[in-house]
Amino acid sequence: MKLKKKKEDPEIPTSSMADIAFLLIVFFMVTSVFSVTRGLEFQLPRQENSTEQSAEEAVHIFIEKAGSNCTFTVDGEITPLDDINMYLQPKLARNPNKFVIIDPSPTAPYRCMVDAFDELKQGDVKNISIPTTAEKAAWGSVM
Repeated sequence: MKLKKKKEDPEIPTSSMADIAFLLIVFFMVTSVFSVTRGLEFQLPRQENSTEQSAEEAVHIFIEKAGSNCTFTVDGEITPLDDINMYLQPKLARNPNKFVIIDPSPTAPYRCMVDAFDELKQGDVKNISIPTTAEKAAWGSVM
């Protein structure tokens, strides 16, 4: 009487599977290229070429929340966003380096400041400033 041998099922060796998976993960992490998110482009002032201008000489754009929209007040007058560049053209013709200060209120949506920044960039305004809280306090009643 012959004994039947059990046939072993073919198996894939998995002892080095974790090592291979780890090496593949490391390979793809090293070779992948991550896209850099670009934000707003600001030109920071250089100390040796700094030009002092007082806050009175600059054009002030105040941004306030008005319902779901924003109101833009340019030098004390409420101005639609599309008309800001028309207001600035004569001032920039006299002084192309005139500062424009964007002053958003804390409740204004961020997109309103970005819209104003984009509008000024389309109008070729070179000196755009967004003051910090400390700068606003230093200017006091000027703004």
